[in-house]
Amino acid sequence: MGTTRLDKVRADFLTDLEQAGDDAEAVEKVRIKFAGRRSGLLLDLTAALRELPKEEKRDYGRALNELKTLINTKLAEVKVQANAATVATEPSSVDVTLPGTPVPRGAQHPVHIVRRRIEEIFLRMGYDVEAGPEAEDDWHNFEALNIPPDHPARDDQDTFYLPGGFLLRTHTSPVQARVMESRKPPIRIIVPGRVYRRDSDLRHSPMFHQIEGLLVDEGITFGNLKATLETFLHALFSDDVEVRLRPGYFPFTEPSAEVDISCIFCDRKGCGVCSGSGWIEILGSGMVDPRVFEAVGVDSERYTGFAFGLGLDRIAMLVYGIPDLRQLFAGDQRLTRQFA
Repeated sequence: MGTTRLDKVRADFLTDLEQAGDDAEAVEKVRIKFAGRRSGLLLDLTAALRELPKEEKRDYGRALNELKTLINTKLAEVKVQANAATVATEPSSVDVTLPGTPVPRGAQHPVHIVRRRIEEIFLRMGYDVEAGPEAEDDWHNFEALNIPPDHPARDDQDTFYLPGGFLLRTHTSPVQARVMESRKPPIRIIVPGRVYRRDSDLRHSPMFHQIEGLLVDEGITFGNLKATLETFLHALFSDDVEVRLRPGYFPFTEPSAEVDISCIFCDRKGCGVCSGSGWIEILGSGMVDPRVFEAVGVDSERYTGFAFGLGLDRIAMLVYGIPDLRQLFAGDQRLTRQFA
């Protein structure tokens, strides 16, 4: 008796579903009639299971499960077909004749742009780009570079010290020491990267960017250094820029030289940027001190070399006329959008 009712519901369901066709609304009515959660016929059939004699429940339950599977499977198939037919016949809600929504263009940071420009210049000159750890040990950051224990740069007020004898590198020069330890000359590298010092004002930041260069080979002279720097600075700024070298001091080079360029804003007439002098200090340089070579295992009797370093942030400020160093680290998109 129970299975006969199931057969009738099955036949009615298939008939109603066939009549509904691809009409999504009609298919939904069939679903509610047979498989609705509150008043569907499947609910009534399930409730009837409790009233059957024990000997009929097993066959009835098996047939009821088969009917549930059939109804749910058929409804899912027909619903997909009905929805597809509805989408195909209804007009599109998207007007393809309207202009698209503009997507804002991304922009490179001015420091990154300057770094890439400098890298490209030195890559054309045959240099490799190297990188190293930002958390350094005392040996590579100070000792190997001939910086004595009593040097002011080692004070807590200048250097960020870390647990375990490490520190945040104060310059990118430790990478030069690491390269000379692991590679035999000739060496021709530049080292861009972040460095850290305890300093913060209009022209200084606790974190900033440097790029250093190193060339080690037989017969390298101060004249090679001067020619390299002039070639680099003319390519970076202009062939009209004048370059001058002044005596300087750095623990890891001897002799050392500060390098200036003629003011790119006033053409040496004197302005606020160059403090009326007509010159802008741009980088430090010098011949690698023989004691540095000895510390890293390079034969100072056979090889000579030069090194130089400059601040990428300062170059970006000069190239793009940015008056405050802190603007480079503020994350203000009004600055970076100008470079899109």
